[in-house]
Formats: sequence, structure tokens, C-alpha cells
Amino acid sequence: MKRFLSLFLAIVMLFGTTACQNVNQVNNETSNPSEVPNGNINEENSHYPVTIQNYTSSGEPVEITFEKAPERVIAVYQNSIETLLALGLEDKIIAASGLDHDVKDEYKEAFNKVKYYKERPTKEETLGMEPDFIVSWSSFFGEKHLGDVGFWHERGINTYIALNSGMLDKDSIDHEYEDILNMGKIFNVEDKAKEIVDNMKSEIEKAREFSKDLESVKAIILEIEKNNTYRIYGKDSIGGNIATQVGADLVAKENGTIGAENLVNLNPEVIFTVYYGDSIDRDDAVNAIMENPALSSISAIQNKRVHPIILAEVYASGIRTLDGIKSISKGLYPELHED
Repeated sequence: MKRFLSLFLAIVMLFGTTACQNVNQVNNETSNPSEVPNGNINEENSHYPVTIQNYTSSGEPVEITFEKAPERVIAVYQNSIETLLALGLEDKIIAASGLDHDVKDEYKEAFNKVKYYKERPTKEETLGMEPDFIVSWSSFFGEKHLGDVGFWHERGINTYIALNSGMLDKDSIDHEYEDILNMGKIFNVEDKAKEIVDNMKSEIEKAREFSKDLESVKAIILEIEKNNTYRIYGKDSIGGNIATQVGADLVAKENGTIGAENLVNLNPEVIFTVYYGDSIDRDDAVNAIMENPALSSISAIQNKRVHPIILAEVYASGIRTLDGIKSISKGLYPELHED
């Protein structure tokens, strides 16, 4: 009997020791921070809160704090929508509106997941969607649409107005960089945002390096209006800013309107003609310049250096800033882009 009890106690002690060892092993494994299933949550918590400087509808600076990444986003206009798609945030967009052109091919699959409204949502409709973030142009926060951003902030709904959508006196590609990087901070995808911006800067540097020892090309960026008049995209526009950064001599430096006679006198070697939406298509934008007898003496027309450029590449351009850089660089320096 004693021998049986001794054997029984030995077996119990053996299994108890093994169980303790297994429990300790599990505890050690789960206490390793790199292997904790919610490690990503801890990393995200360390990123927030994030405070971004943006603007009110009237152009006053305002600091906006994000306690976490937005989950219910309304994005209105081309740059707002495409920037979020480029950052892989399509699942965050509950409503989109205001496209002037189809989204870029590489984002169409992601865009198919997004609910798109042909008409921009009204103030009441926007409230009913219960967003936690609205990103758009300054005009969308005017009285005719959503009203001042303060209305939304009072309700715990953050906003972001694109810097080159009429908020500041001068548009520039630096503001486009800032918008993209700010979206990266807001959604905790800073590496993706930085990669996009770095590609833009690299393309600028490539053209600048190529042109540094060349004579500056006389160029102009314009949009056809009525009665032989042309809207100028000067040095304080995104298109003009790109052109000057890559070494062009922008012959019409100020934003405004000029007539055919002034355009002839400026005699640009390269003309970039802006097209968009249903107002003027790509071919018409070129033909209206090339086939106008009043402009026939212009160098750009004689040498067939009139290039269409889409509005989304030269105004509130977002991720299409890269396309704008390439379009302008190719028009100025075609040999740089030869295969």
C-alpha cells in the first residue's frame, strides 16, 4: 500500500511540474511585445493625438486635433478622393463626389468600393451620413454648401481644406506636398505619403538637372476662354510653379487674362493648353490654338509645340502633381523623355 501511494504521488508531482512549465512558456510567449496580437493597436495609440494646422472657410488658421484615424470620411473633388485612394484608404470613404475626370486607372478598382454621389451632398445630407472627417476645397465650405468649418468642429467632425483651393494667396507644389503629408499624419500612413511626395521631388530634380546648362525655354500655360481671350496660369499657380522650378522662362508670369494680340507678342516657344470636364476636351484645347489664324506667327504653333494638359494636373492637383510635373517637363524637354 505504501509503495502504491509513493508511486501515485510521484506521478502527480511529475504532471504538476510539466503543467507549470507549459503555463510559464505560454506566459513568456505572450509577454513578448513583438508577438502580442494587439501590438499594432499600441503602435497606433502612440501616434495619436495628431494636430494639423489648416484653415477656416474665411482663411483663418486653425489647429485641428485627431484623437484617432478617421473612420467615416466624406471626400469631395478630384484631389481629395484620389489622394485617399493613393494612400490605400478607400475603406474609410463613406461618400465621394465632385470628380472632373475619371479617377486614374490604377485607383479604379479601389474606387469601385466607394459610394459616389453625382451631386455633392447638401449640409443636411452630410449630417445624416454621420462623418467624422470631411476633406474638400474651400468653396465646398462656403455658405451655399456646407457652411463654415466651425459648424462641423462644434459637432466633433474634423475638416481639411486643400491649401491650393483658394485658401492662400499663392498656389505652389509645396502646398500639394503638405496636403499629402498631412493626410499621411492624419491616417497614420506617413511612409506611403512620403514616398508619393519623394517621387514628385525626384521628378522635379531630374528635369532641373537636365535643363541647368540649357537656354531657358519660353513657355506659357493658358486656358481658352471666349472671344480670343486666354486665362493665364502664372508663376503663382501650380502649373506655373512647376514650369519655373524645372527651368522654363514663363513669359506670362501673372495670373489673369490676355488677348490674342498679347499672346502673339509674347511669342512662346511652348504652349500648354488646359482642358477639363465637359467645358473643353483635349483635342479642342489644342485645335483652338493651332488652327487660329490670329496666332499663326507664334513659334509654338509653327513648331507644333502646343500641348494639352488636364486641369487636375495644374490646379489643386493632389497626387496628380506628379503627372503635371511629367507633362510640363516632357513638353519642355521631349528628349529627356525619349525611350
